[in-house]
Amino acid sequence: MLIVYCQDKNIGDVVEVWGQEPEVVTTSPGAPPSDALVLFDGSSWEAWEHKNDGKPVKWNLVGGAGVVLPGSGYIQTKQSFGSCQLHIEWRAPMDTAGLTSQGRGNSGVFLQSNYEVQILDSYRNKTYNNGQAASIYKQHIPLVNATGPPGAWQIYDIIFTAPTFNDDETLENPAFFTVFHNGVLVQNHVDVKGVTVNKGKPYYEKHGPRPLSLQDHGNTMAFRNIWIREL
Repeated sequence: MLIVYCQDKNIGDVVEVWGQEPEVVTTSPGAPPSDALVLFDGSSWEAWEHKNDGKPVKWNLVGGAGVVLPGSGYIQTKQSFGSCQLHIEWRAPMDTAGLTSQGRGNSGVFLQSNYEVQILDSYRNKTYNNGQAASIYKQHIPLVNATGPPGAWQIYDIIFTAPTFNDDETLENPAFFTVFHNGVLVQNHVDVKGVTVNKGKPYYEKHGPRPLSLQDHGNTMAFRNIWIREL
């Protein structure tokens, strides 16, 4: 790669850089970028499998969306990923009768199968702050609550920086999340303390790329338009 630097003699600063140009990525409204890998377009679970046994996904396909089959278990991508940009759309059930807190519209998206961005119906639904929608579960409270009403499609755009490890398996750099919820910045490059745990202290164990996973938490959550760009 040829890089040519041109300097302004008066200030001595680099003002122009010539050489290999950035790759061209095309976009259009409502469609994934041209360099994205589409993980789910509503037509099949071809890119996914059940997490525990690797069997075909049992979740339902309804009207261009994938719907959790409660009790069937988590699902994960067949492919593993590291640092990435992830787009995912989700919808909580409209019927909220008798459901409150973590029992209402609950799921989660796990980067590298370890680090959870909480999915929850947080529309006029009180729960612990570090467990509401768009929290880094039990670690970082979202800056604001941007959740729409039940039955409305919600959008997460997630920038994930994977952790790195030293040769002796100790942590070199933690993972980081930046998250937009319905276009609103809710996590601003926050550091991840370790794997998501329900109780106890988060921790790190050395690993490489791992699958993306979605949680079956007993609610009939719907998903659509899932795509990823590896970084």
